[in-house]
Amino acid sequence: MTDHIVMFSGGAGSWAAGKKAKERALPGERVVLLFSDTLMEDEDLYRFLPEASANIGAELVVVTEGRDPWQVFHDVKFLGNTMADPCSRILKRQFLRTWLDENCAPDNTIVYLGIDWTEEHRFSKSQRYWAPWVTCAPLCEEPMDKGQVLEWLAAEGIRQPRLYDMGFAHNNCGGFCIKAGQAQFRRLLHAMPERYAYHEEQEQKLRAHLGKDVAILRDRRGGVTKPFTLRDFRLQVQETDEFDDDWGGCACFTPGEED
Repeated sequence: MTDHIVMFSGGAGSWAAGKKAKERALPGERVVLLFSDTLMEDEDLYRFLPEASANIGAELVVVTEGRDPWQVFHDVKFLGNTMADPCSRILKRQFLRTWLDENCAPDNTIVYLGIDWTEEHRFSKSQRYWAPWVTCAPLCEEPMDKGQVLEWLAAEGIRQPRLYDMGFAHNNCGGFCIKAGQAQFRRLLHAMPERYAYHEEQEQKLRAHLGKDVAILRDRRGGVTKPFTLRDFRLQVQETDEFDDDWGGCACFTPGEED
């Protein structure tokens, strides 16, 4: 008997991967939606999780390392960026590998990722990271993009996560991500200014704690790249509404340089 373990982010892509896993599972085989809570999720995600699980007919397993991303940055004395993501490495990848070690034998377990064909370049890195478990990405094998997945979700009678309604590309960390670009942070500022203010404050506290000029964003104006704090970015957007049309990308289950 094979265990089918879906690395469940709480987004539409991982829901679709869960549907595919259920289709492939033989009668009596275990299908698990494995969700690691970063303690920084959008409230509506906790509505979506049980609805998605019930729709798929899979077991929902929620685990929590115990810290949120800002606590991780403080503890490792490093602010994550597009190249290095200690938050995802510690709270997602390493933590869930430990869960697999304790609960699933590699010779009878398949790990599913919600990567679609537009992100297929991430899959080979993910396969190497999750070895010795066999890893598959059903949305790459049977190409589906985000629009098609959302149409499928609606057809199943499930209301999509509200972050999508607000214009976010992902349902992770409440619209915050250290791999996000200026366009996503502008969206966060406009859609949830109080949440943006929280992250702005946390970034300032971490800068003071580290005693370094570090920031999540980068200012590339004038041909020189330098740190661009969330405070300075907010002031720029409020004054001129200038920003780079870069959304960045969430890749919690894909290894970074630190891995």
